[in-house]
Amino acid sequence: MRGATATTAEVLGEYLAHLAVERGMSENTLAAYRRDLERYAAFLEARGLAFDEVREGDVVAYVEALRTGADGRSALAASSAGRAVTALRGWHRFALEEGVVAGDPSAEVRPPSSAKRLPKAISVDRVEALLEAASLGEGPVPLRDRALLELLYGTGARISEAVGLAVDDLDLTAASVRLFGKGRKERVVPVGRYAVEAVEAYLVRGRPALAAAGRGNPAVFLNTRGNPLSRQSAWAVLQQAAARAGLTEHVSPHSLRHSFATHLLAGGADVRVVQELLGHASVTTTQIYTQVTVQTLREVYAASHPRALG
Repeated sequence: MRGATATTAEVLGEYLAHLAVERGMSENTLAAYRRDLERYAAFLEARGLAFDEVREGDVVAYVEALRTGADGRSALAASSAGRAVTALRGWHRFALEEGVVAGDPSAEVRPPSSAKRLPKAISVDRVEALLEAASLGEGPVPLRDRALLELLYGTGARISEAVGLAVDDLDLTAASVRLFGKGRKERVVPVGRYAVEAVEAYLVRGRPALAAAGRGNPAVFLNTRGNPLSRQSAWAVLQQAAARAGLTEHVSPHSLRHSFATHLLAGGADVRVVQELLGHASVTTTQIYTQVTVQTLREVYAASHPRALG
């Protein structure tokens, strides 16, 4: 076994050559790998470890050092640390396959996960201000914009689901809409009274004027050329309404989806019902929306627990 004589620097050189020649890695990517692996090699050297002496605990300690800077280098964000862990795992796997070492101490070590960044829910009052701002002005466009935002907030639809709607997907008599989510998975979602009224107003007084400029496209939401409204244009509609409403926080289509879910849960909706409305495959995904204030929790506890008021 070459591991008895090969130094860490030699094994690293062989691996980088393998990446360049056999894997055809680009110069920029190879340079990033080199930086990551040289940092790892320095960490091992500081611990007095030869490459064939590394154990899983050493790799775990290095991952911790990447996030905290405990090795005297700059701490890395989860994404950058993840890239570094991917690089060292590839190096260890290569050394095992080449017979340099007898085992792979990195095999069970996983990259650090990024913290989930949740959009902030918009308060009900500010959502109402946003919706009112969308309908300012005359003509078909304000009617369309109000209908779009009412539907997004009233159903929790993704922006792609909303702009992908066809007129036949609407059943305003039954106050429902058929949405097609990821993988074209279909779900039927109830539509609230305000959204129904806004969509009806747009279909009767706004959409015909927009459709006249096109060729009879079946999409619900049309641009001024009679073509389906794009996701980018729908995003712009929201941004313009937010600016007119004087909202200082960042508002995105997903902010409305998050607000829809948060307001339902705060109102007492069951998380599995919200899961169905959002079209999530797993309730675990929905649970990221269950950020409820301490005061709300106290109110639910006080109203529900038999000994709460004792």
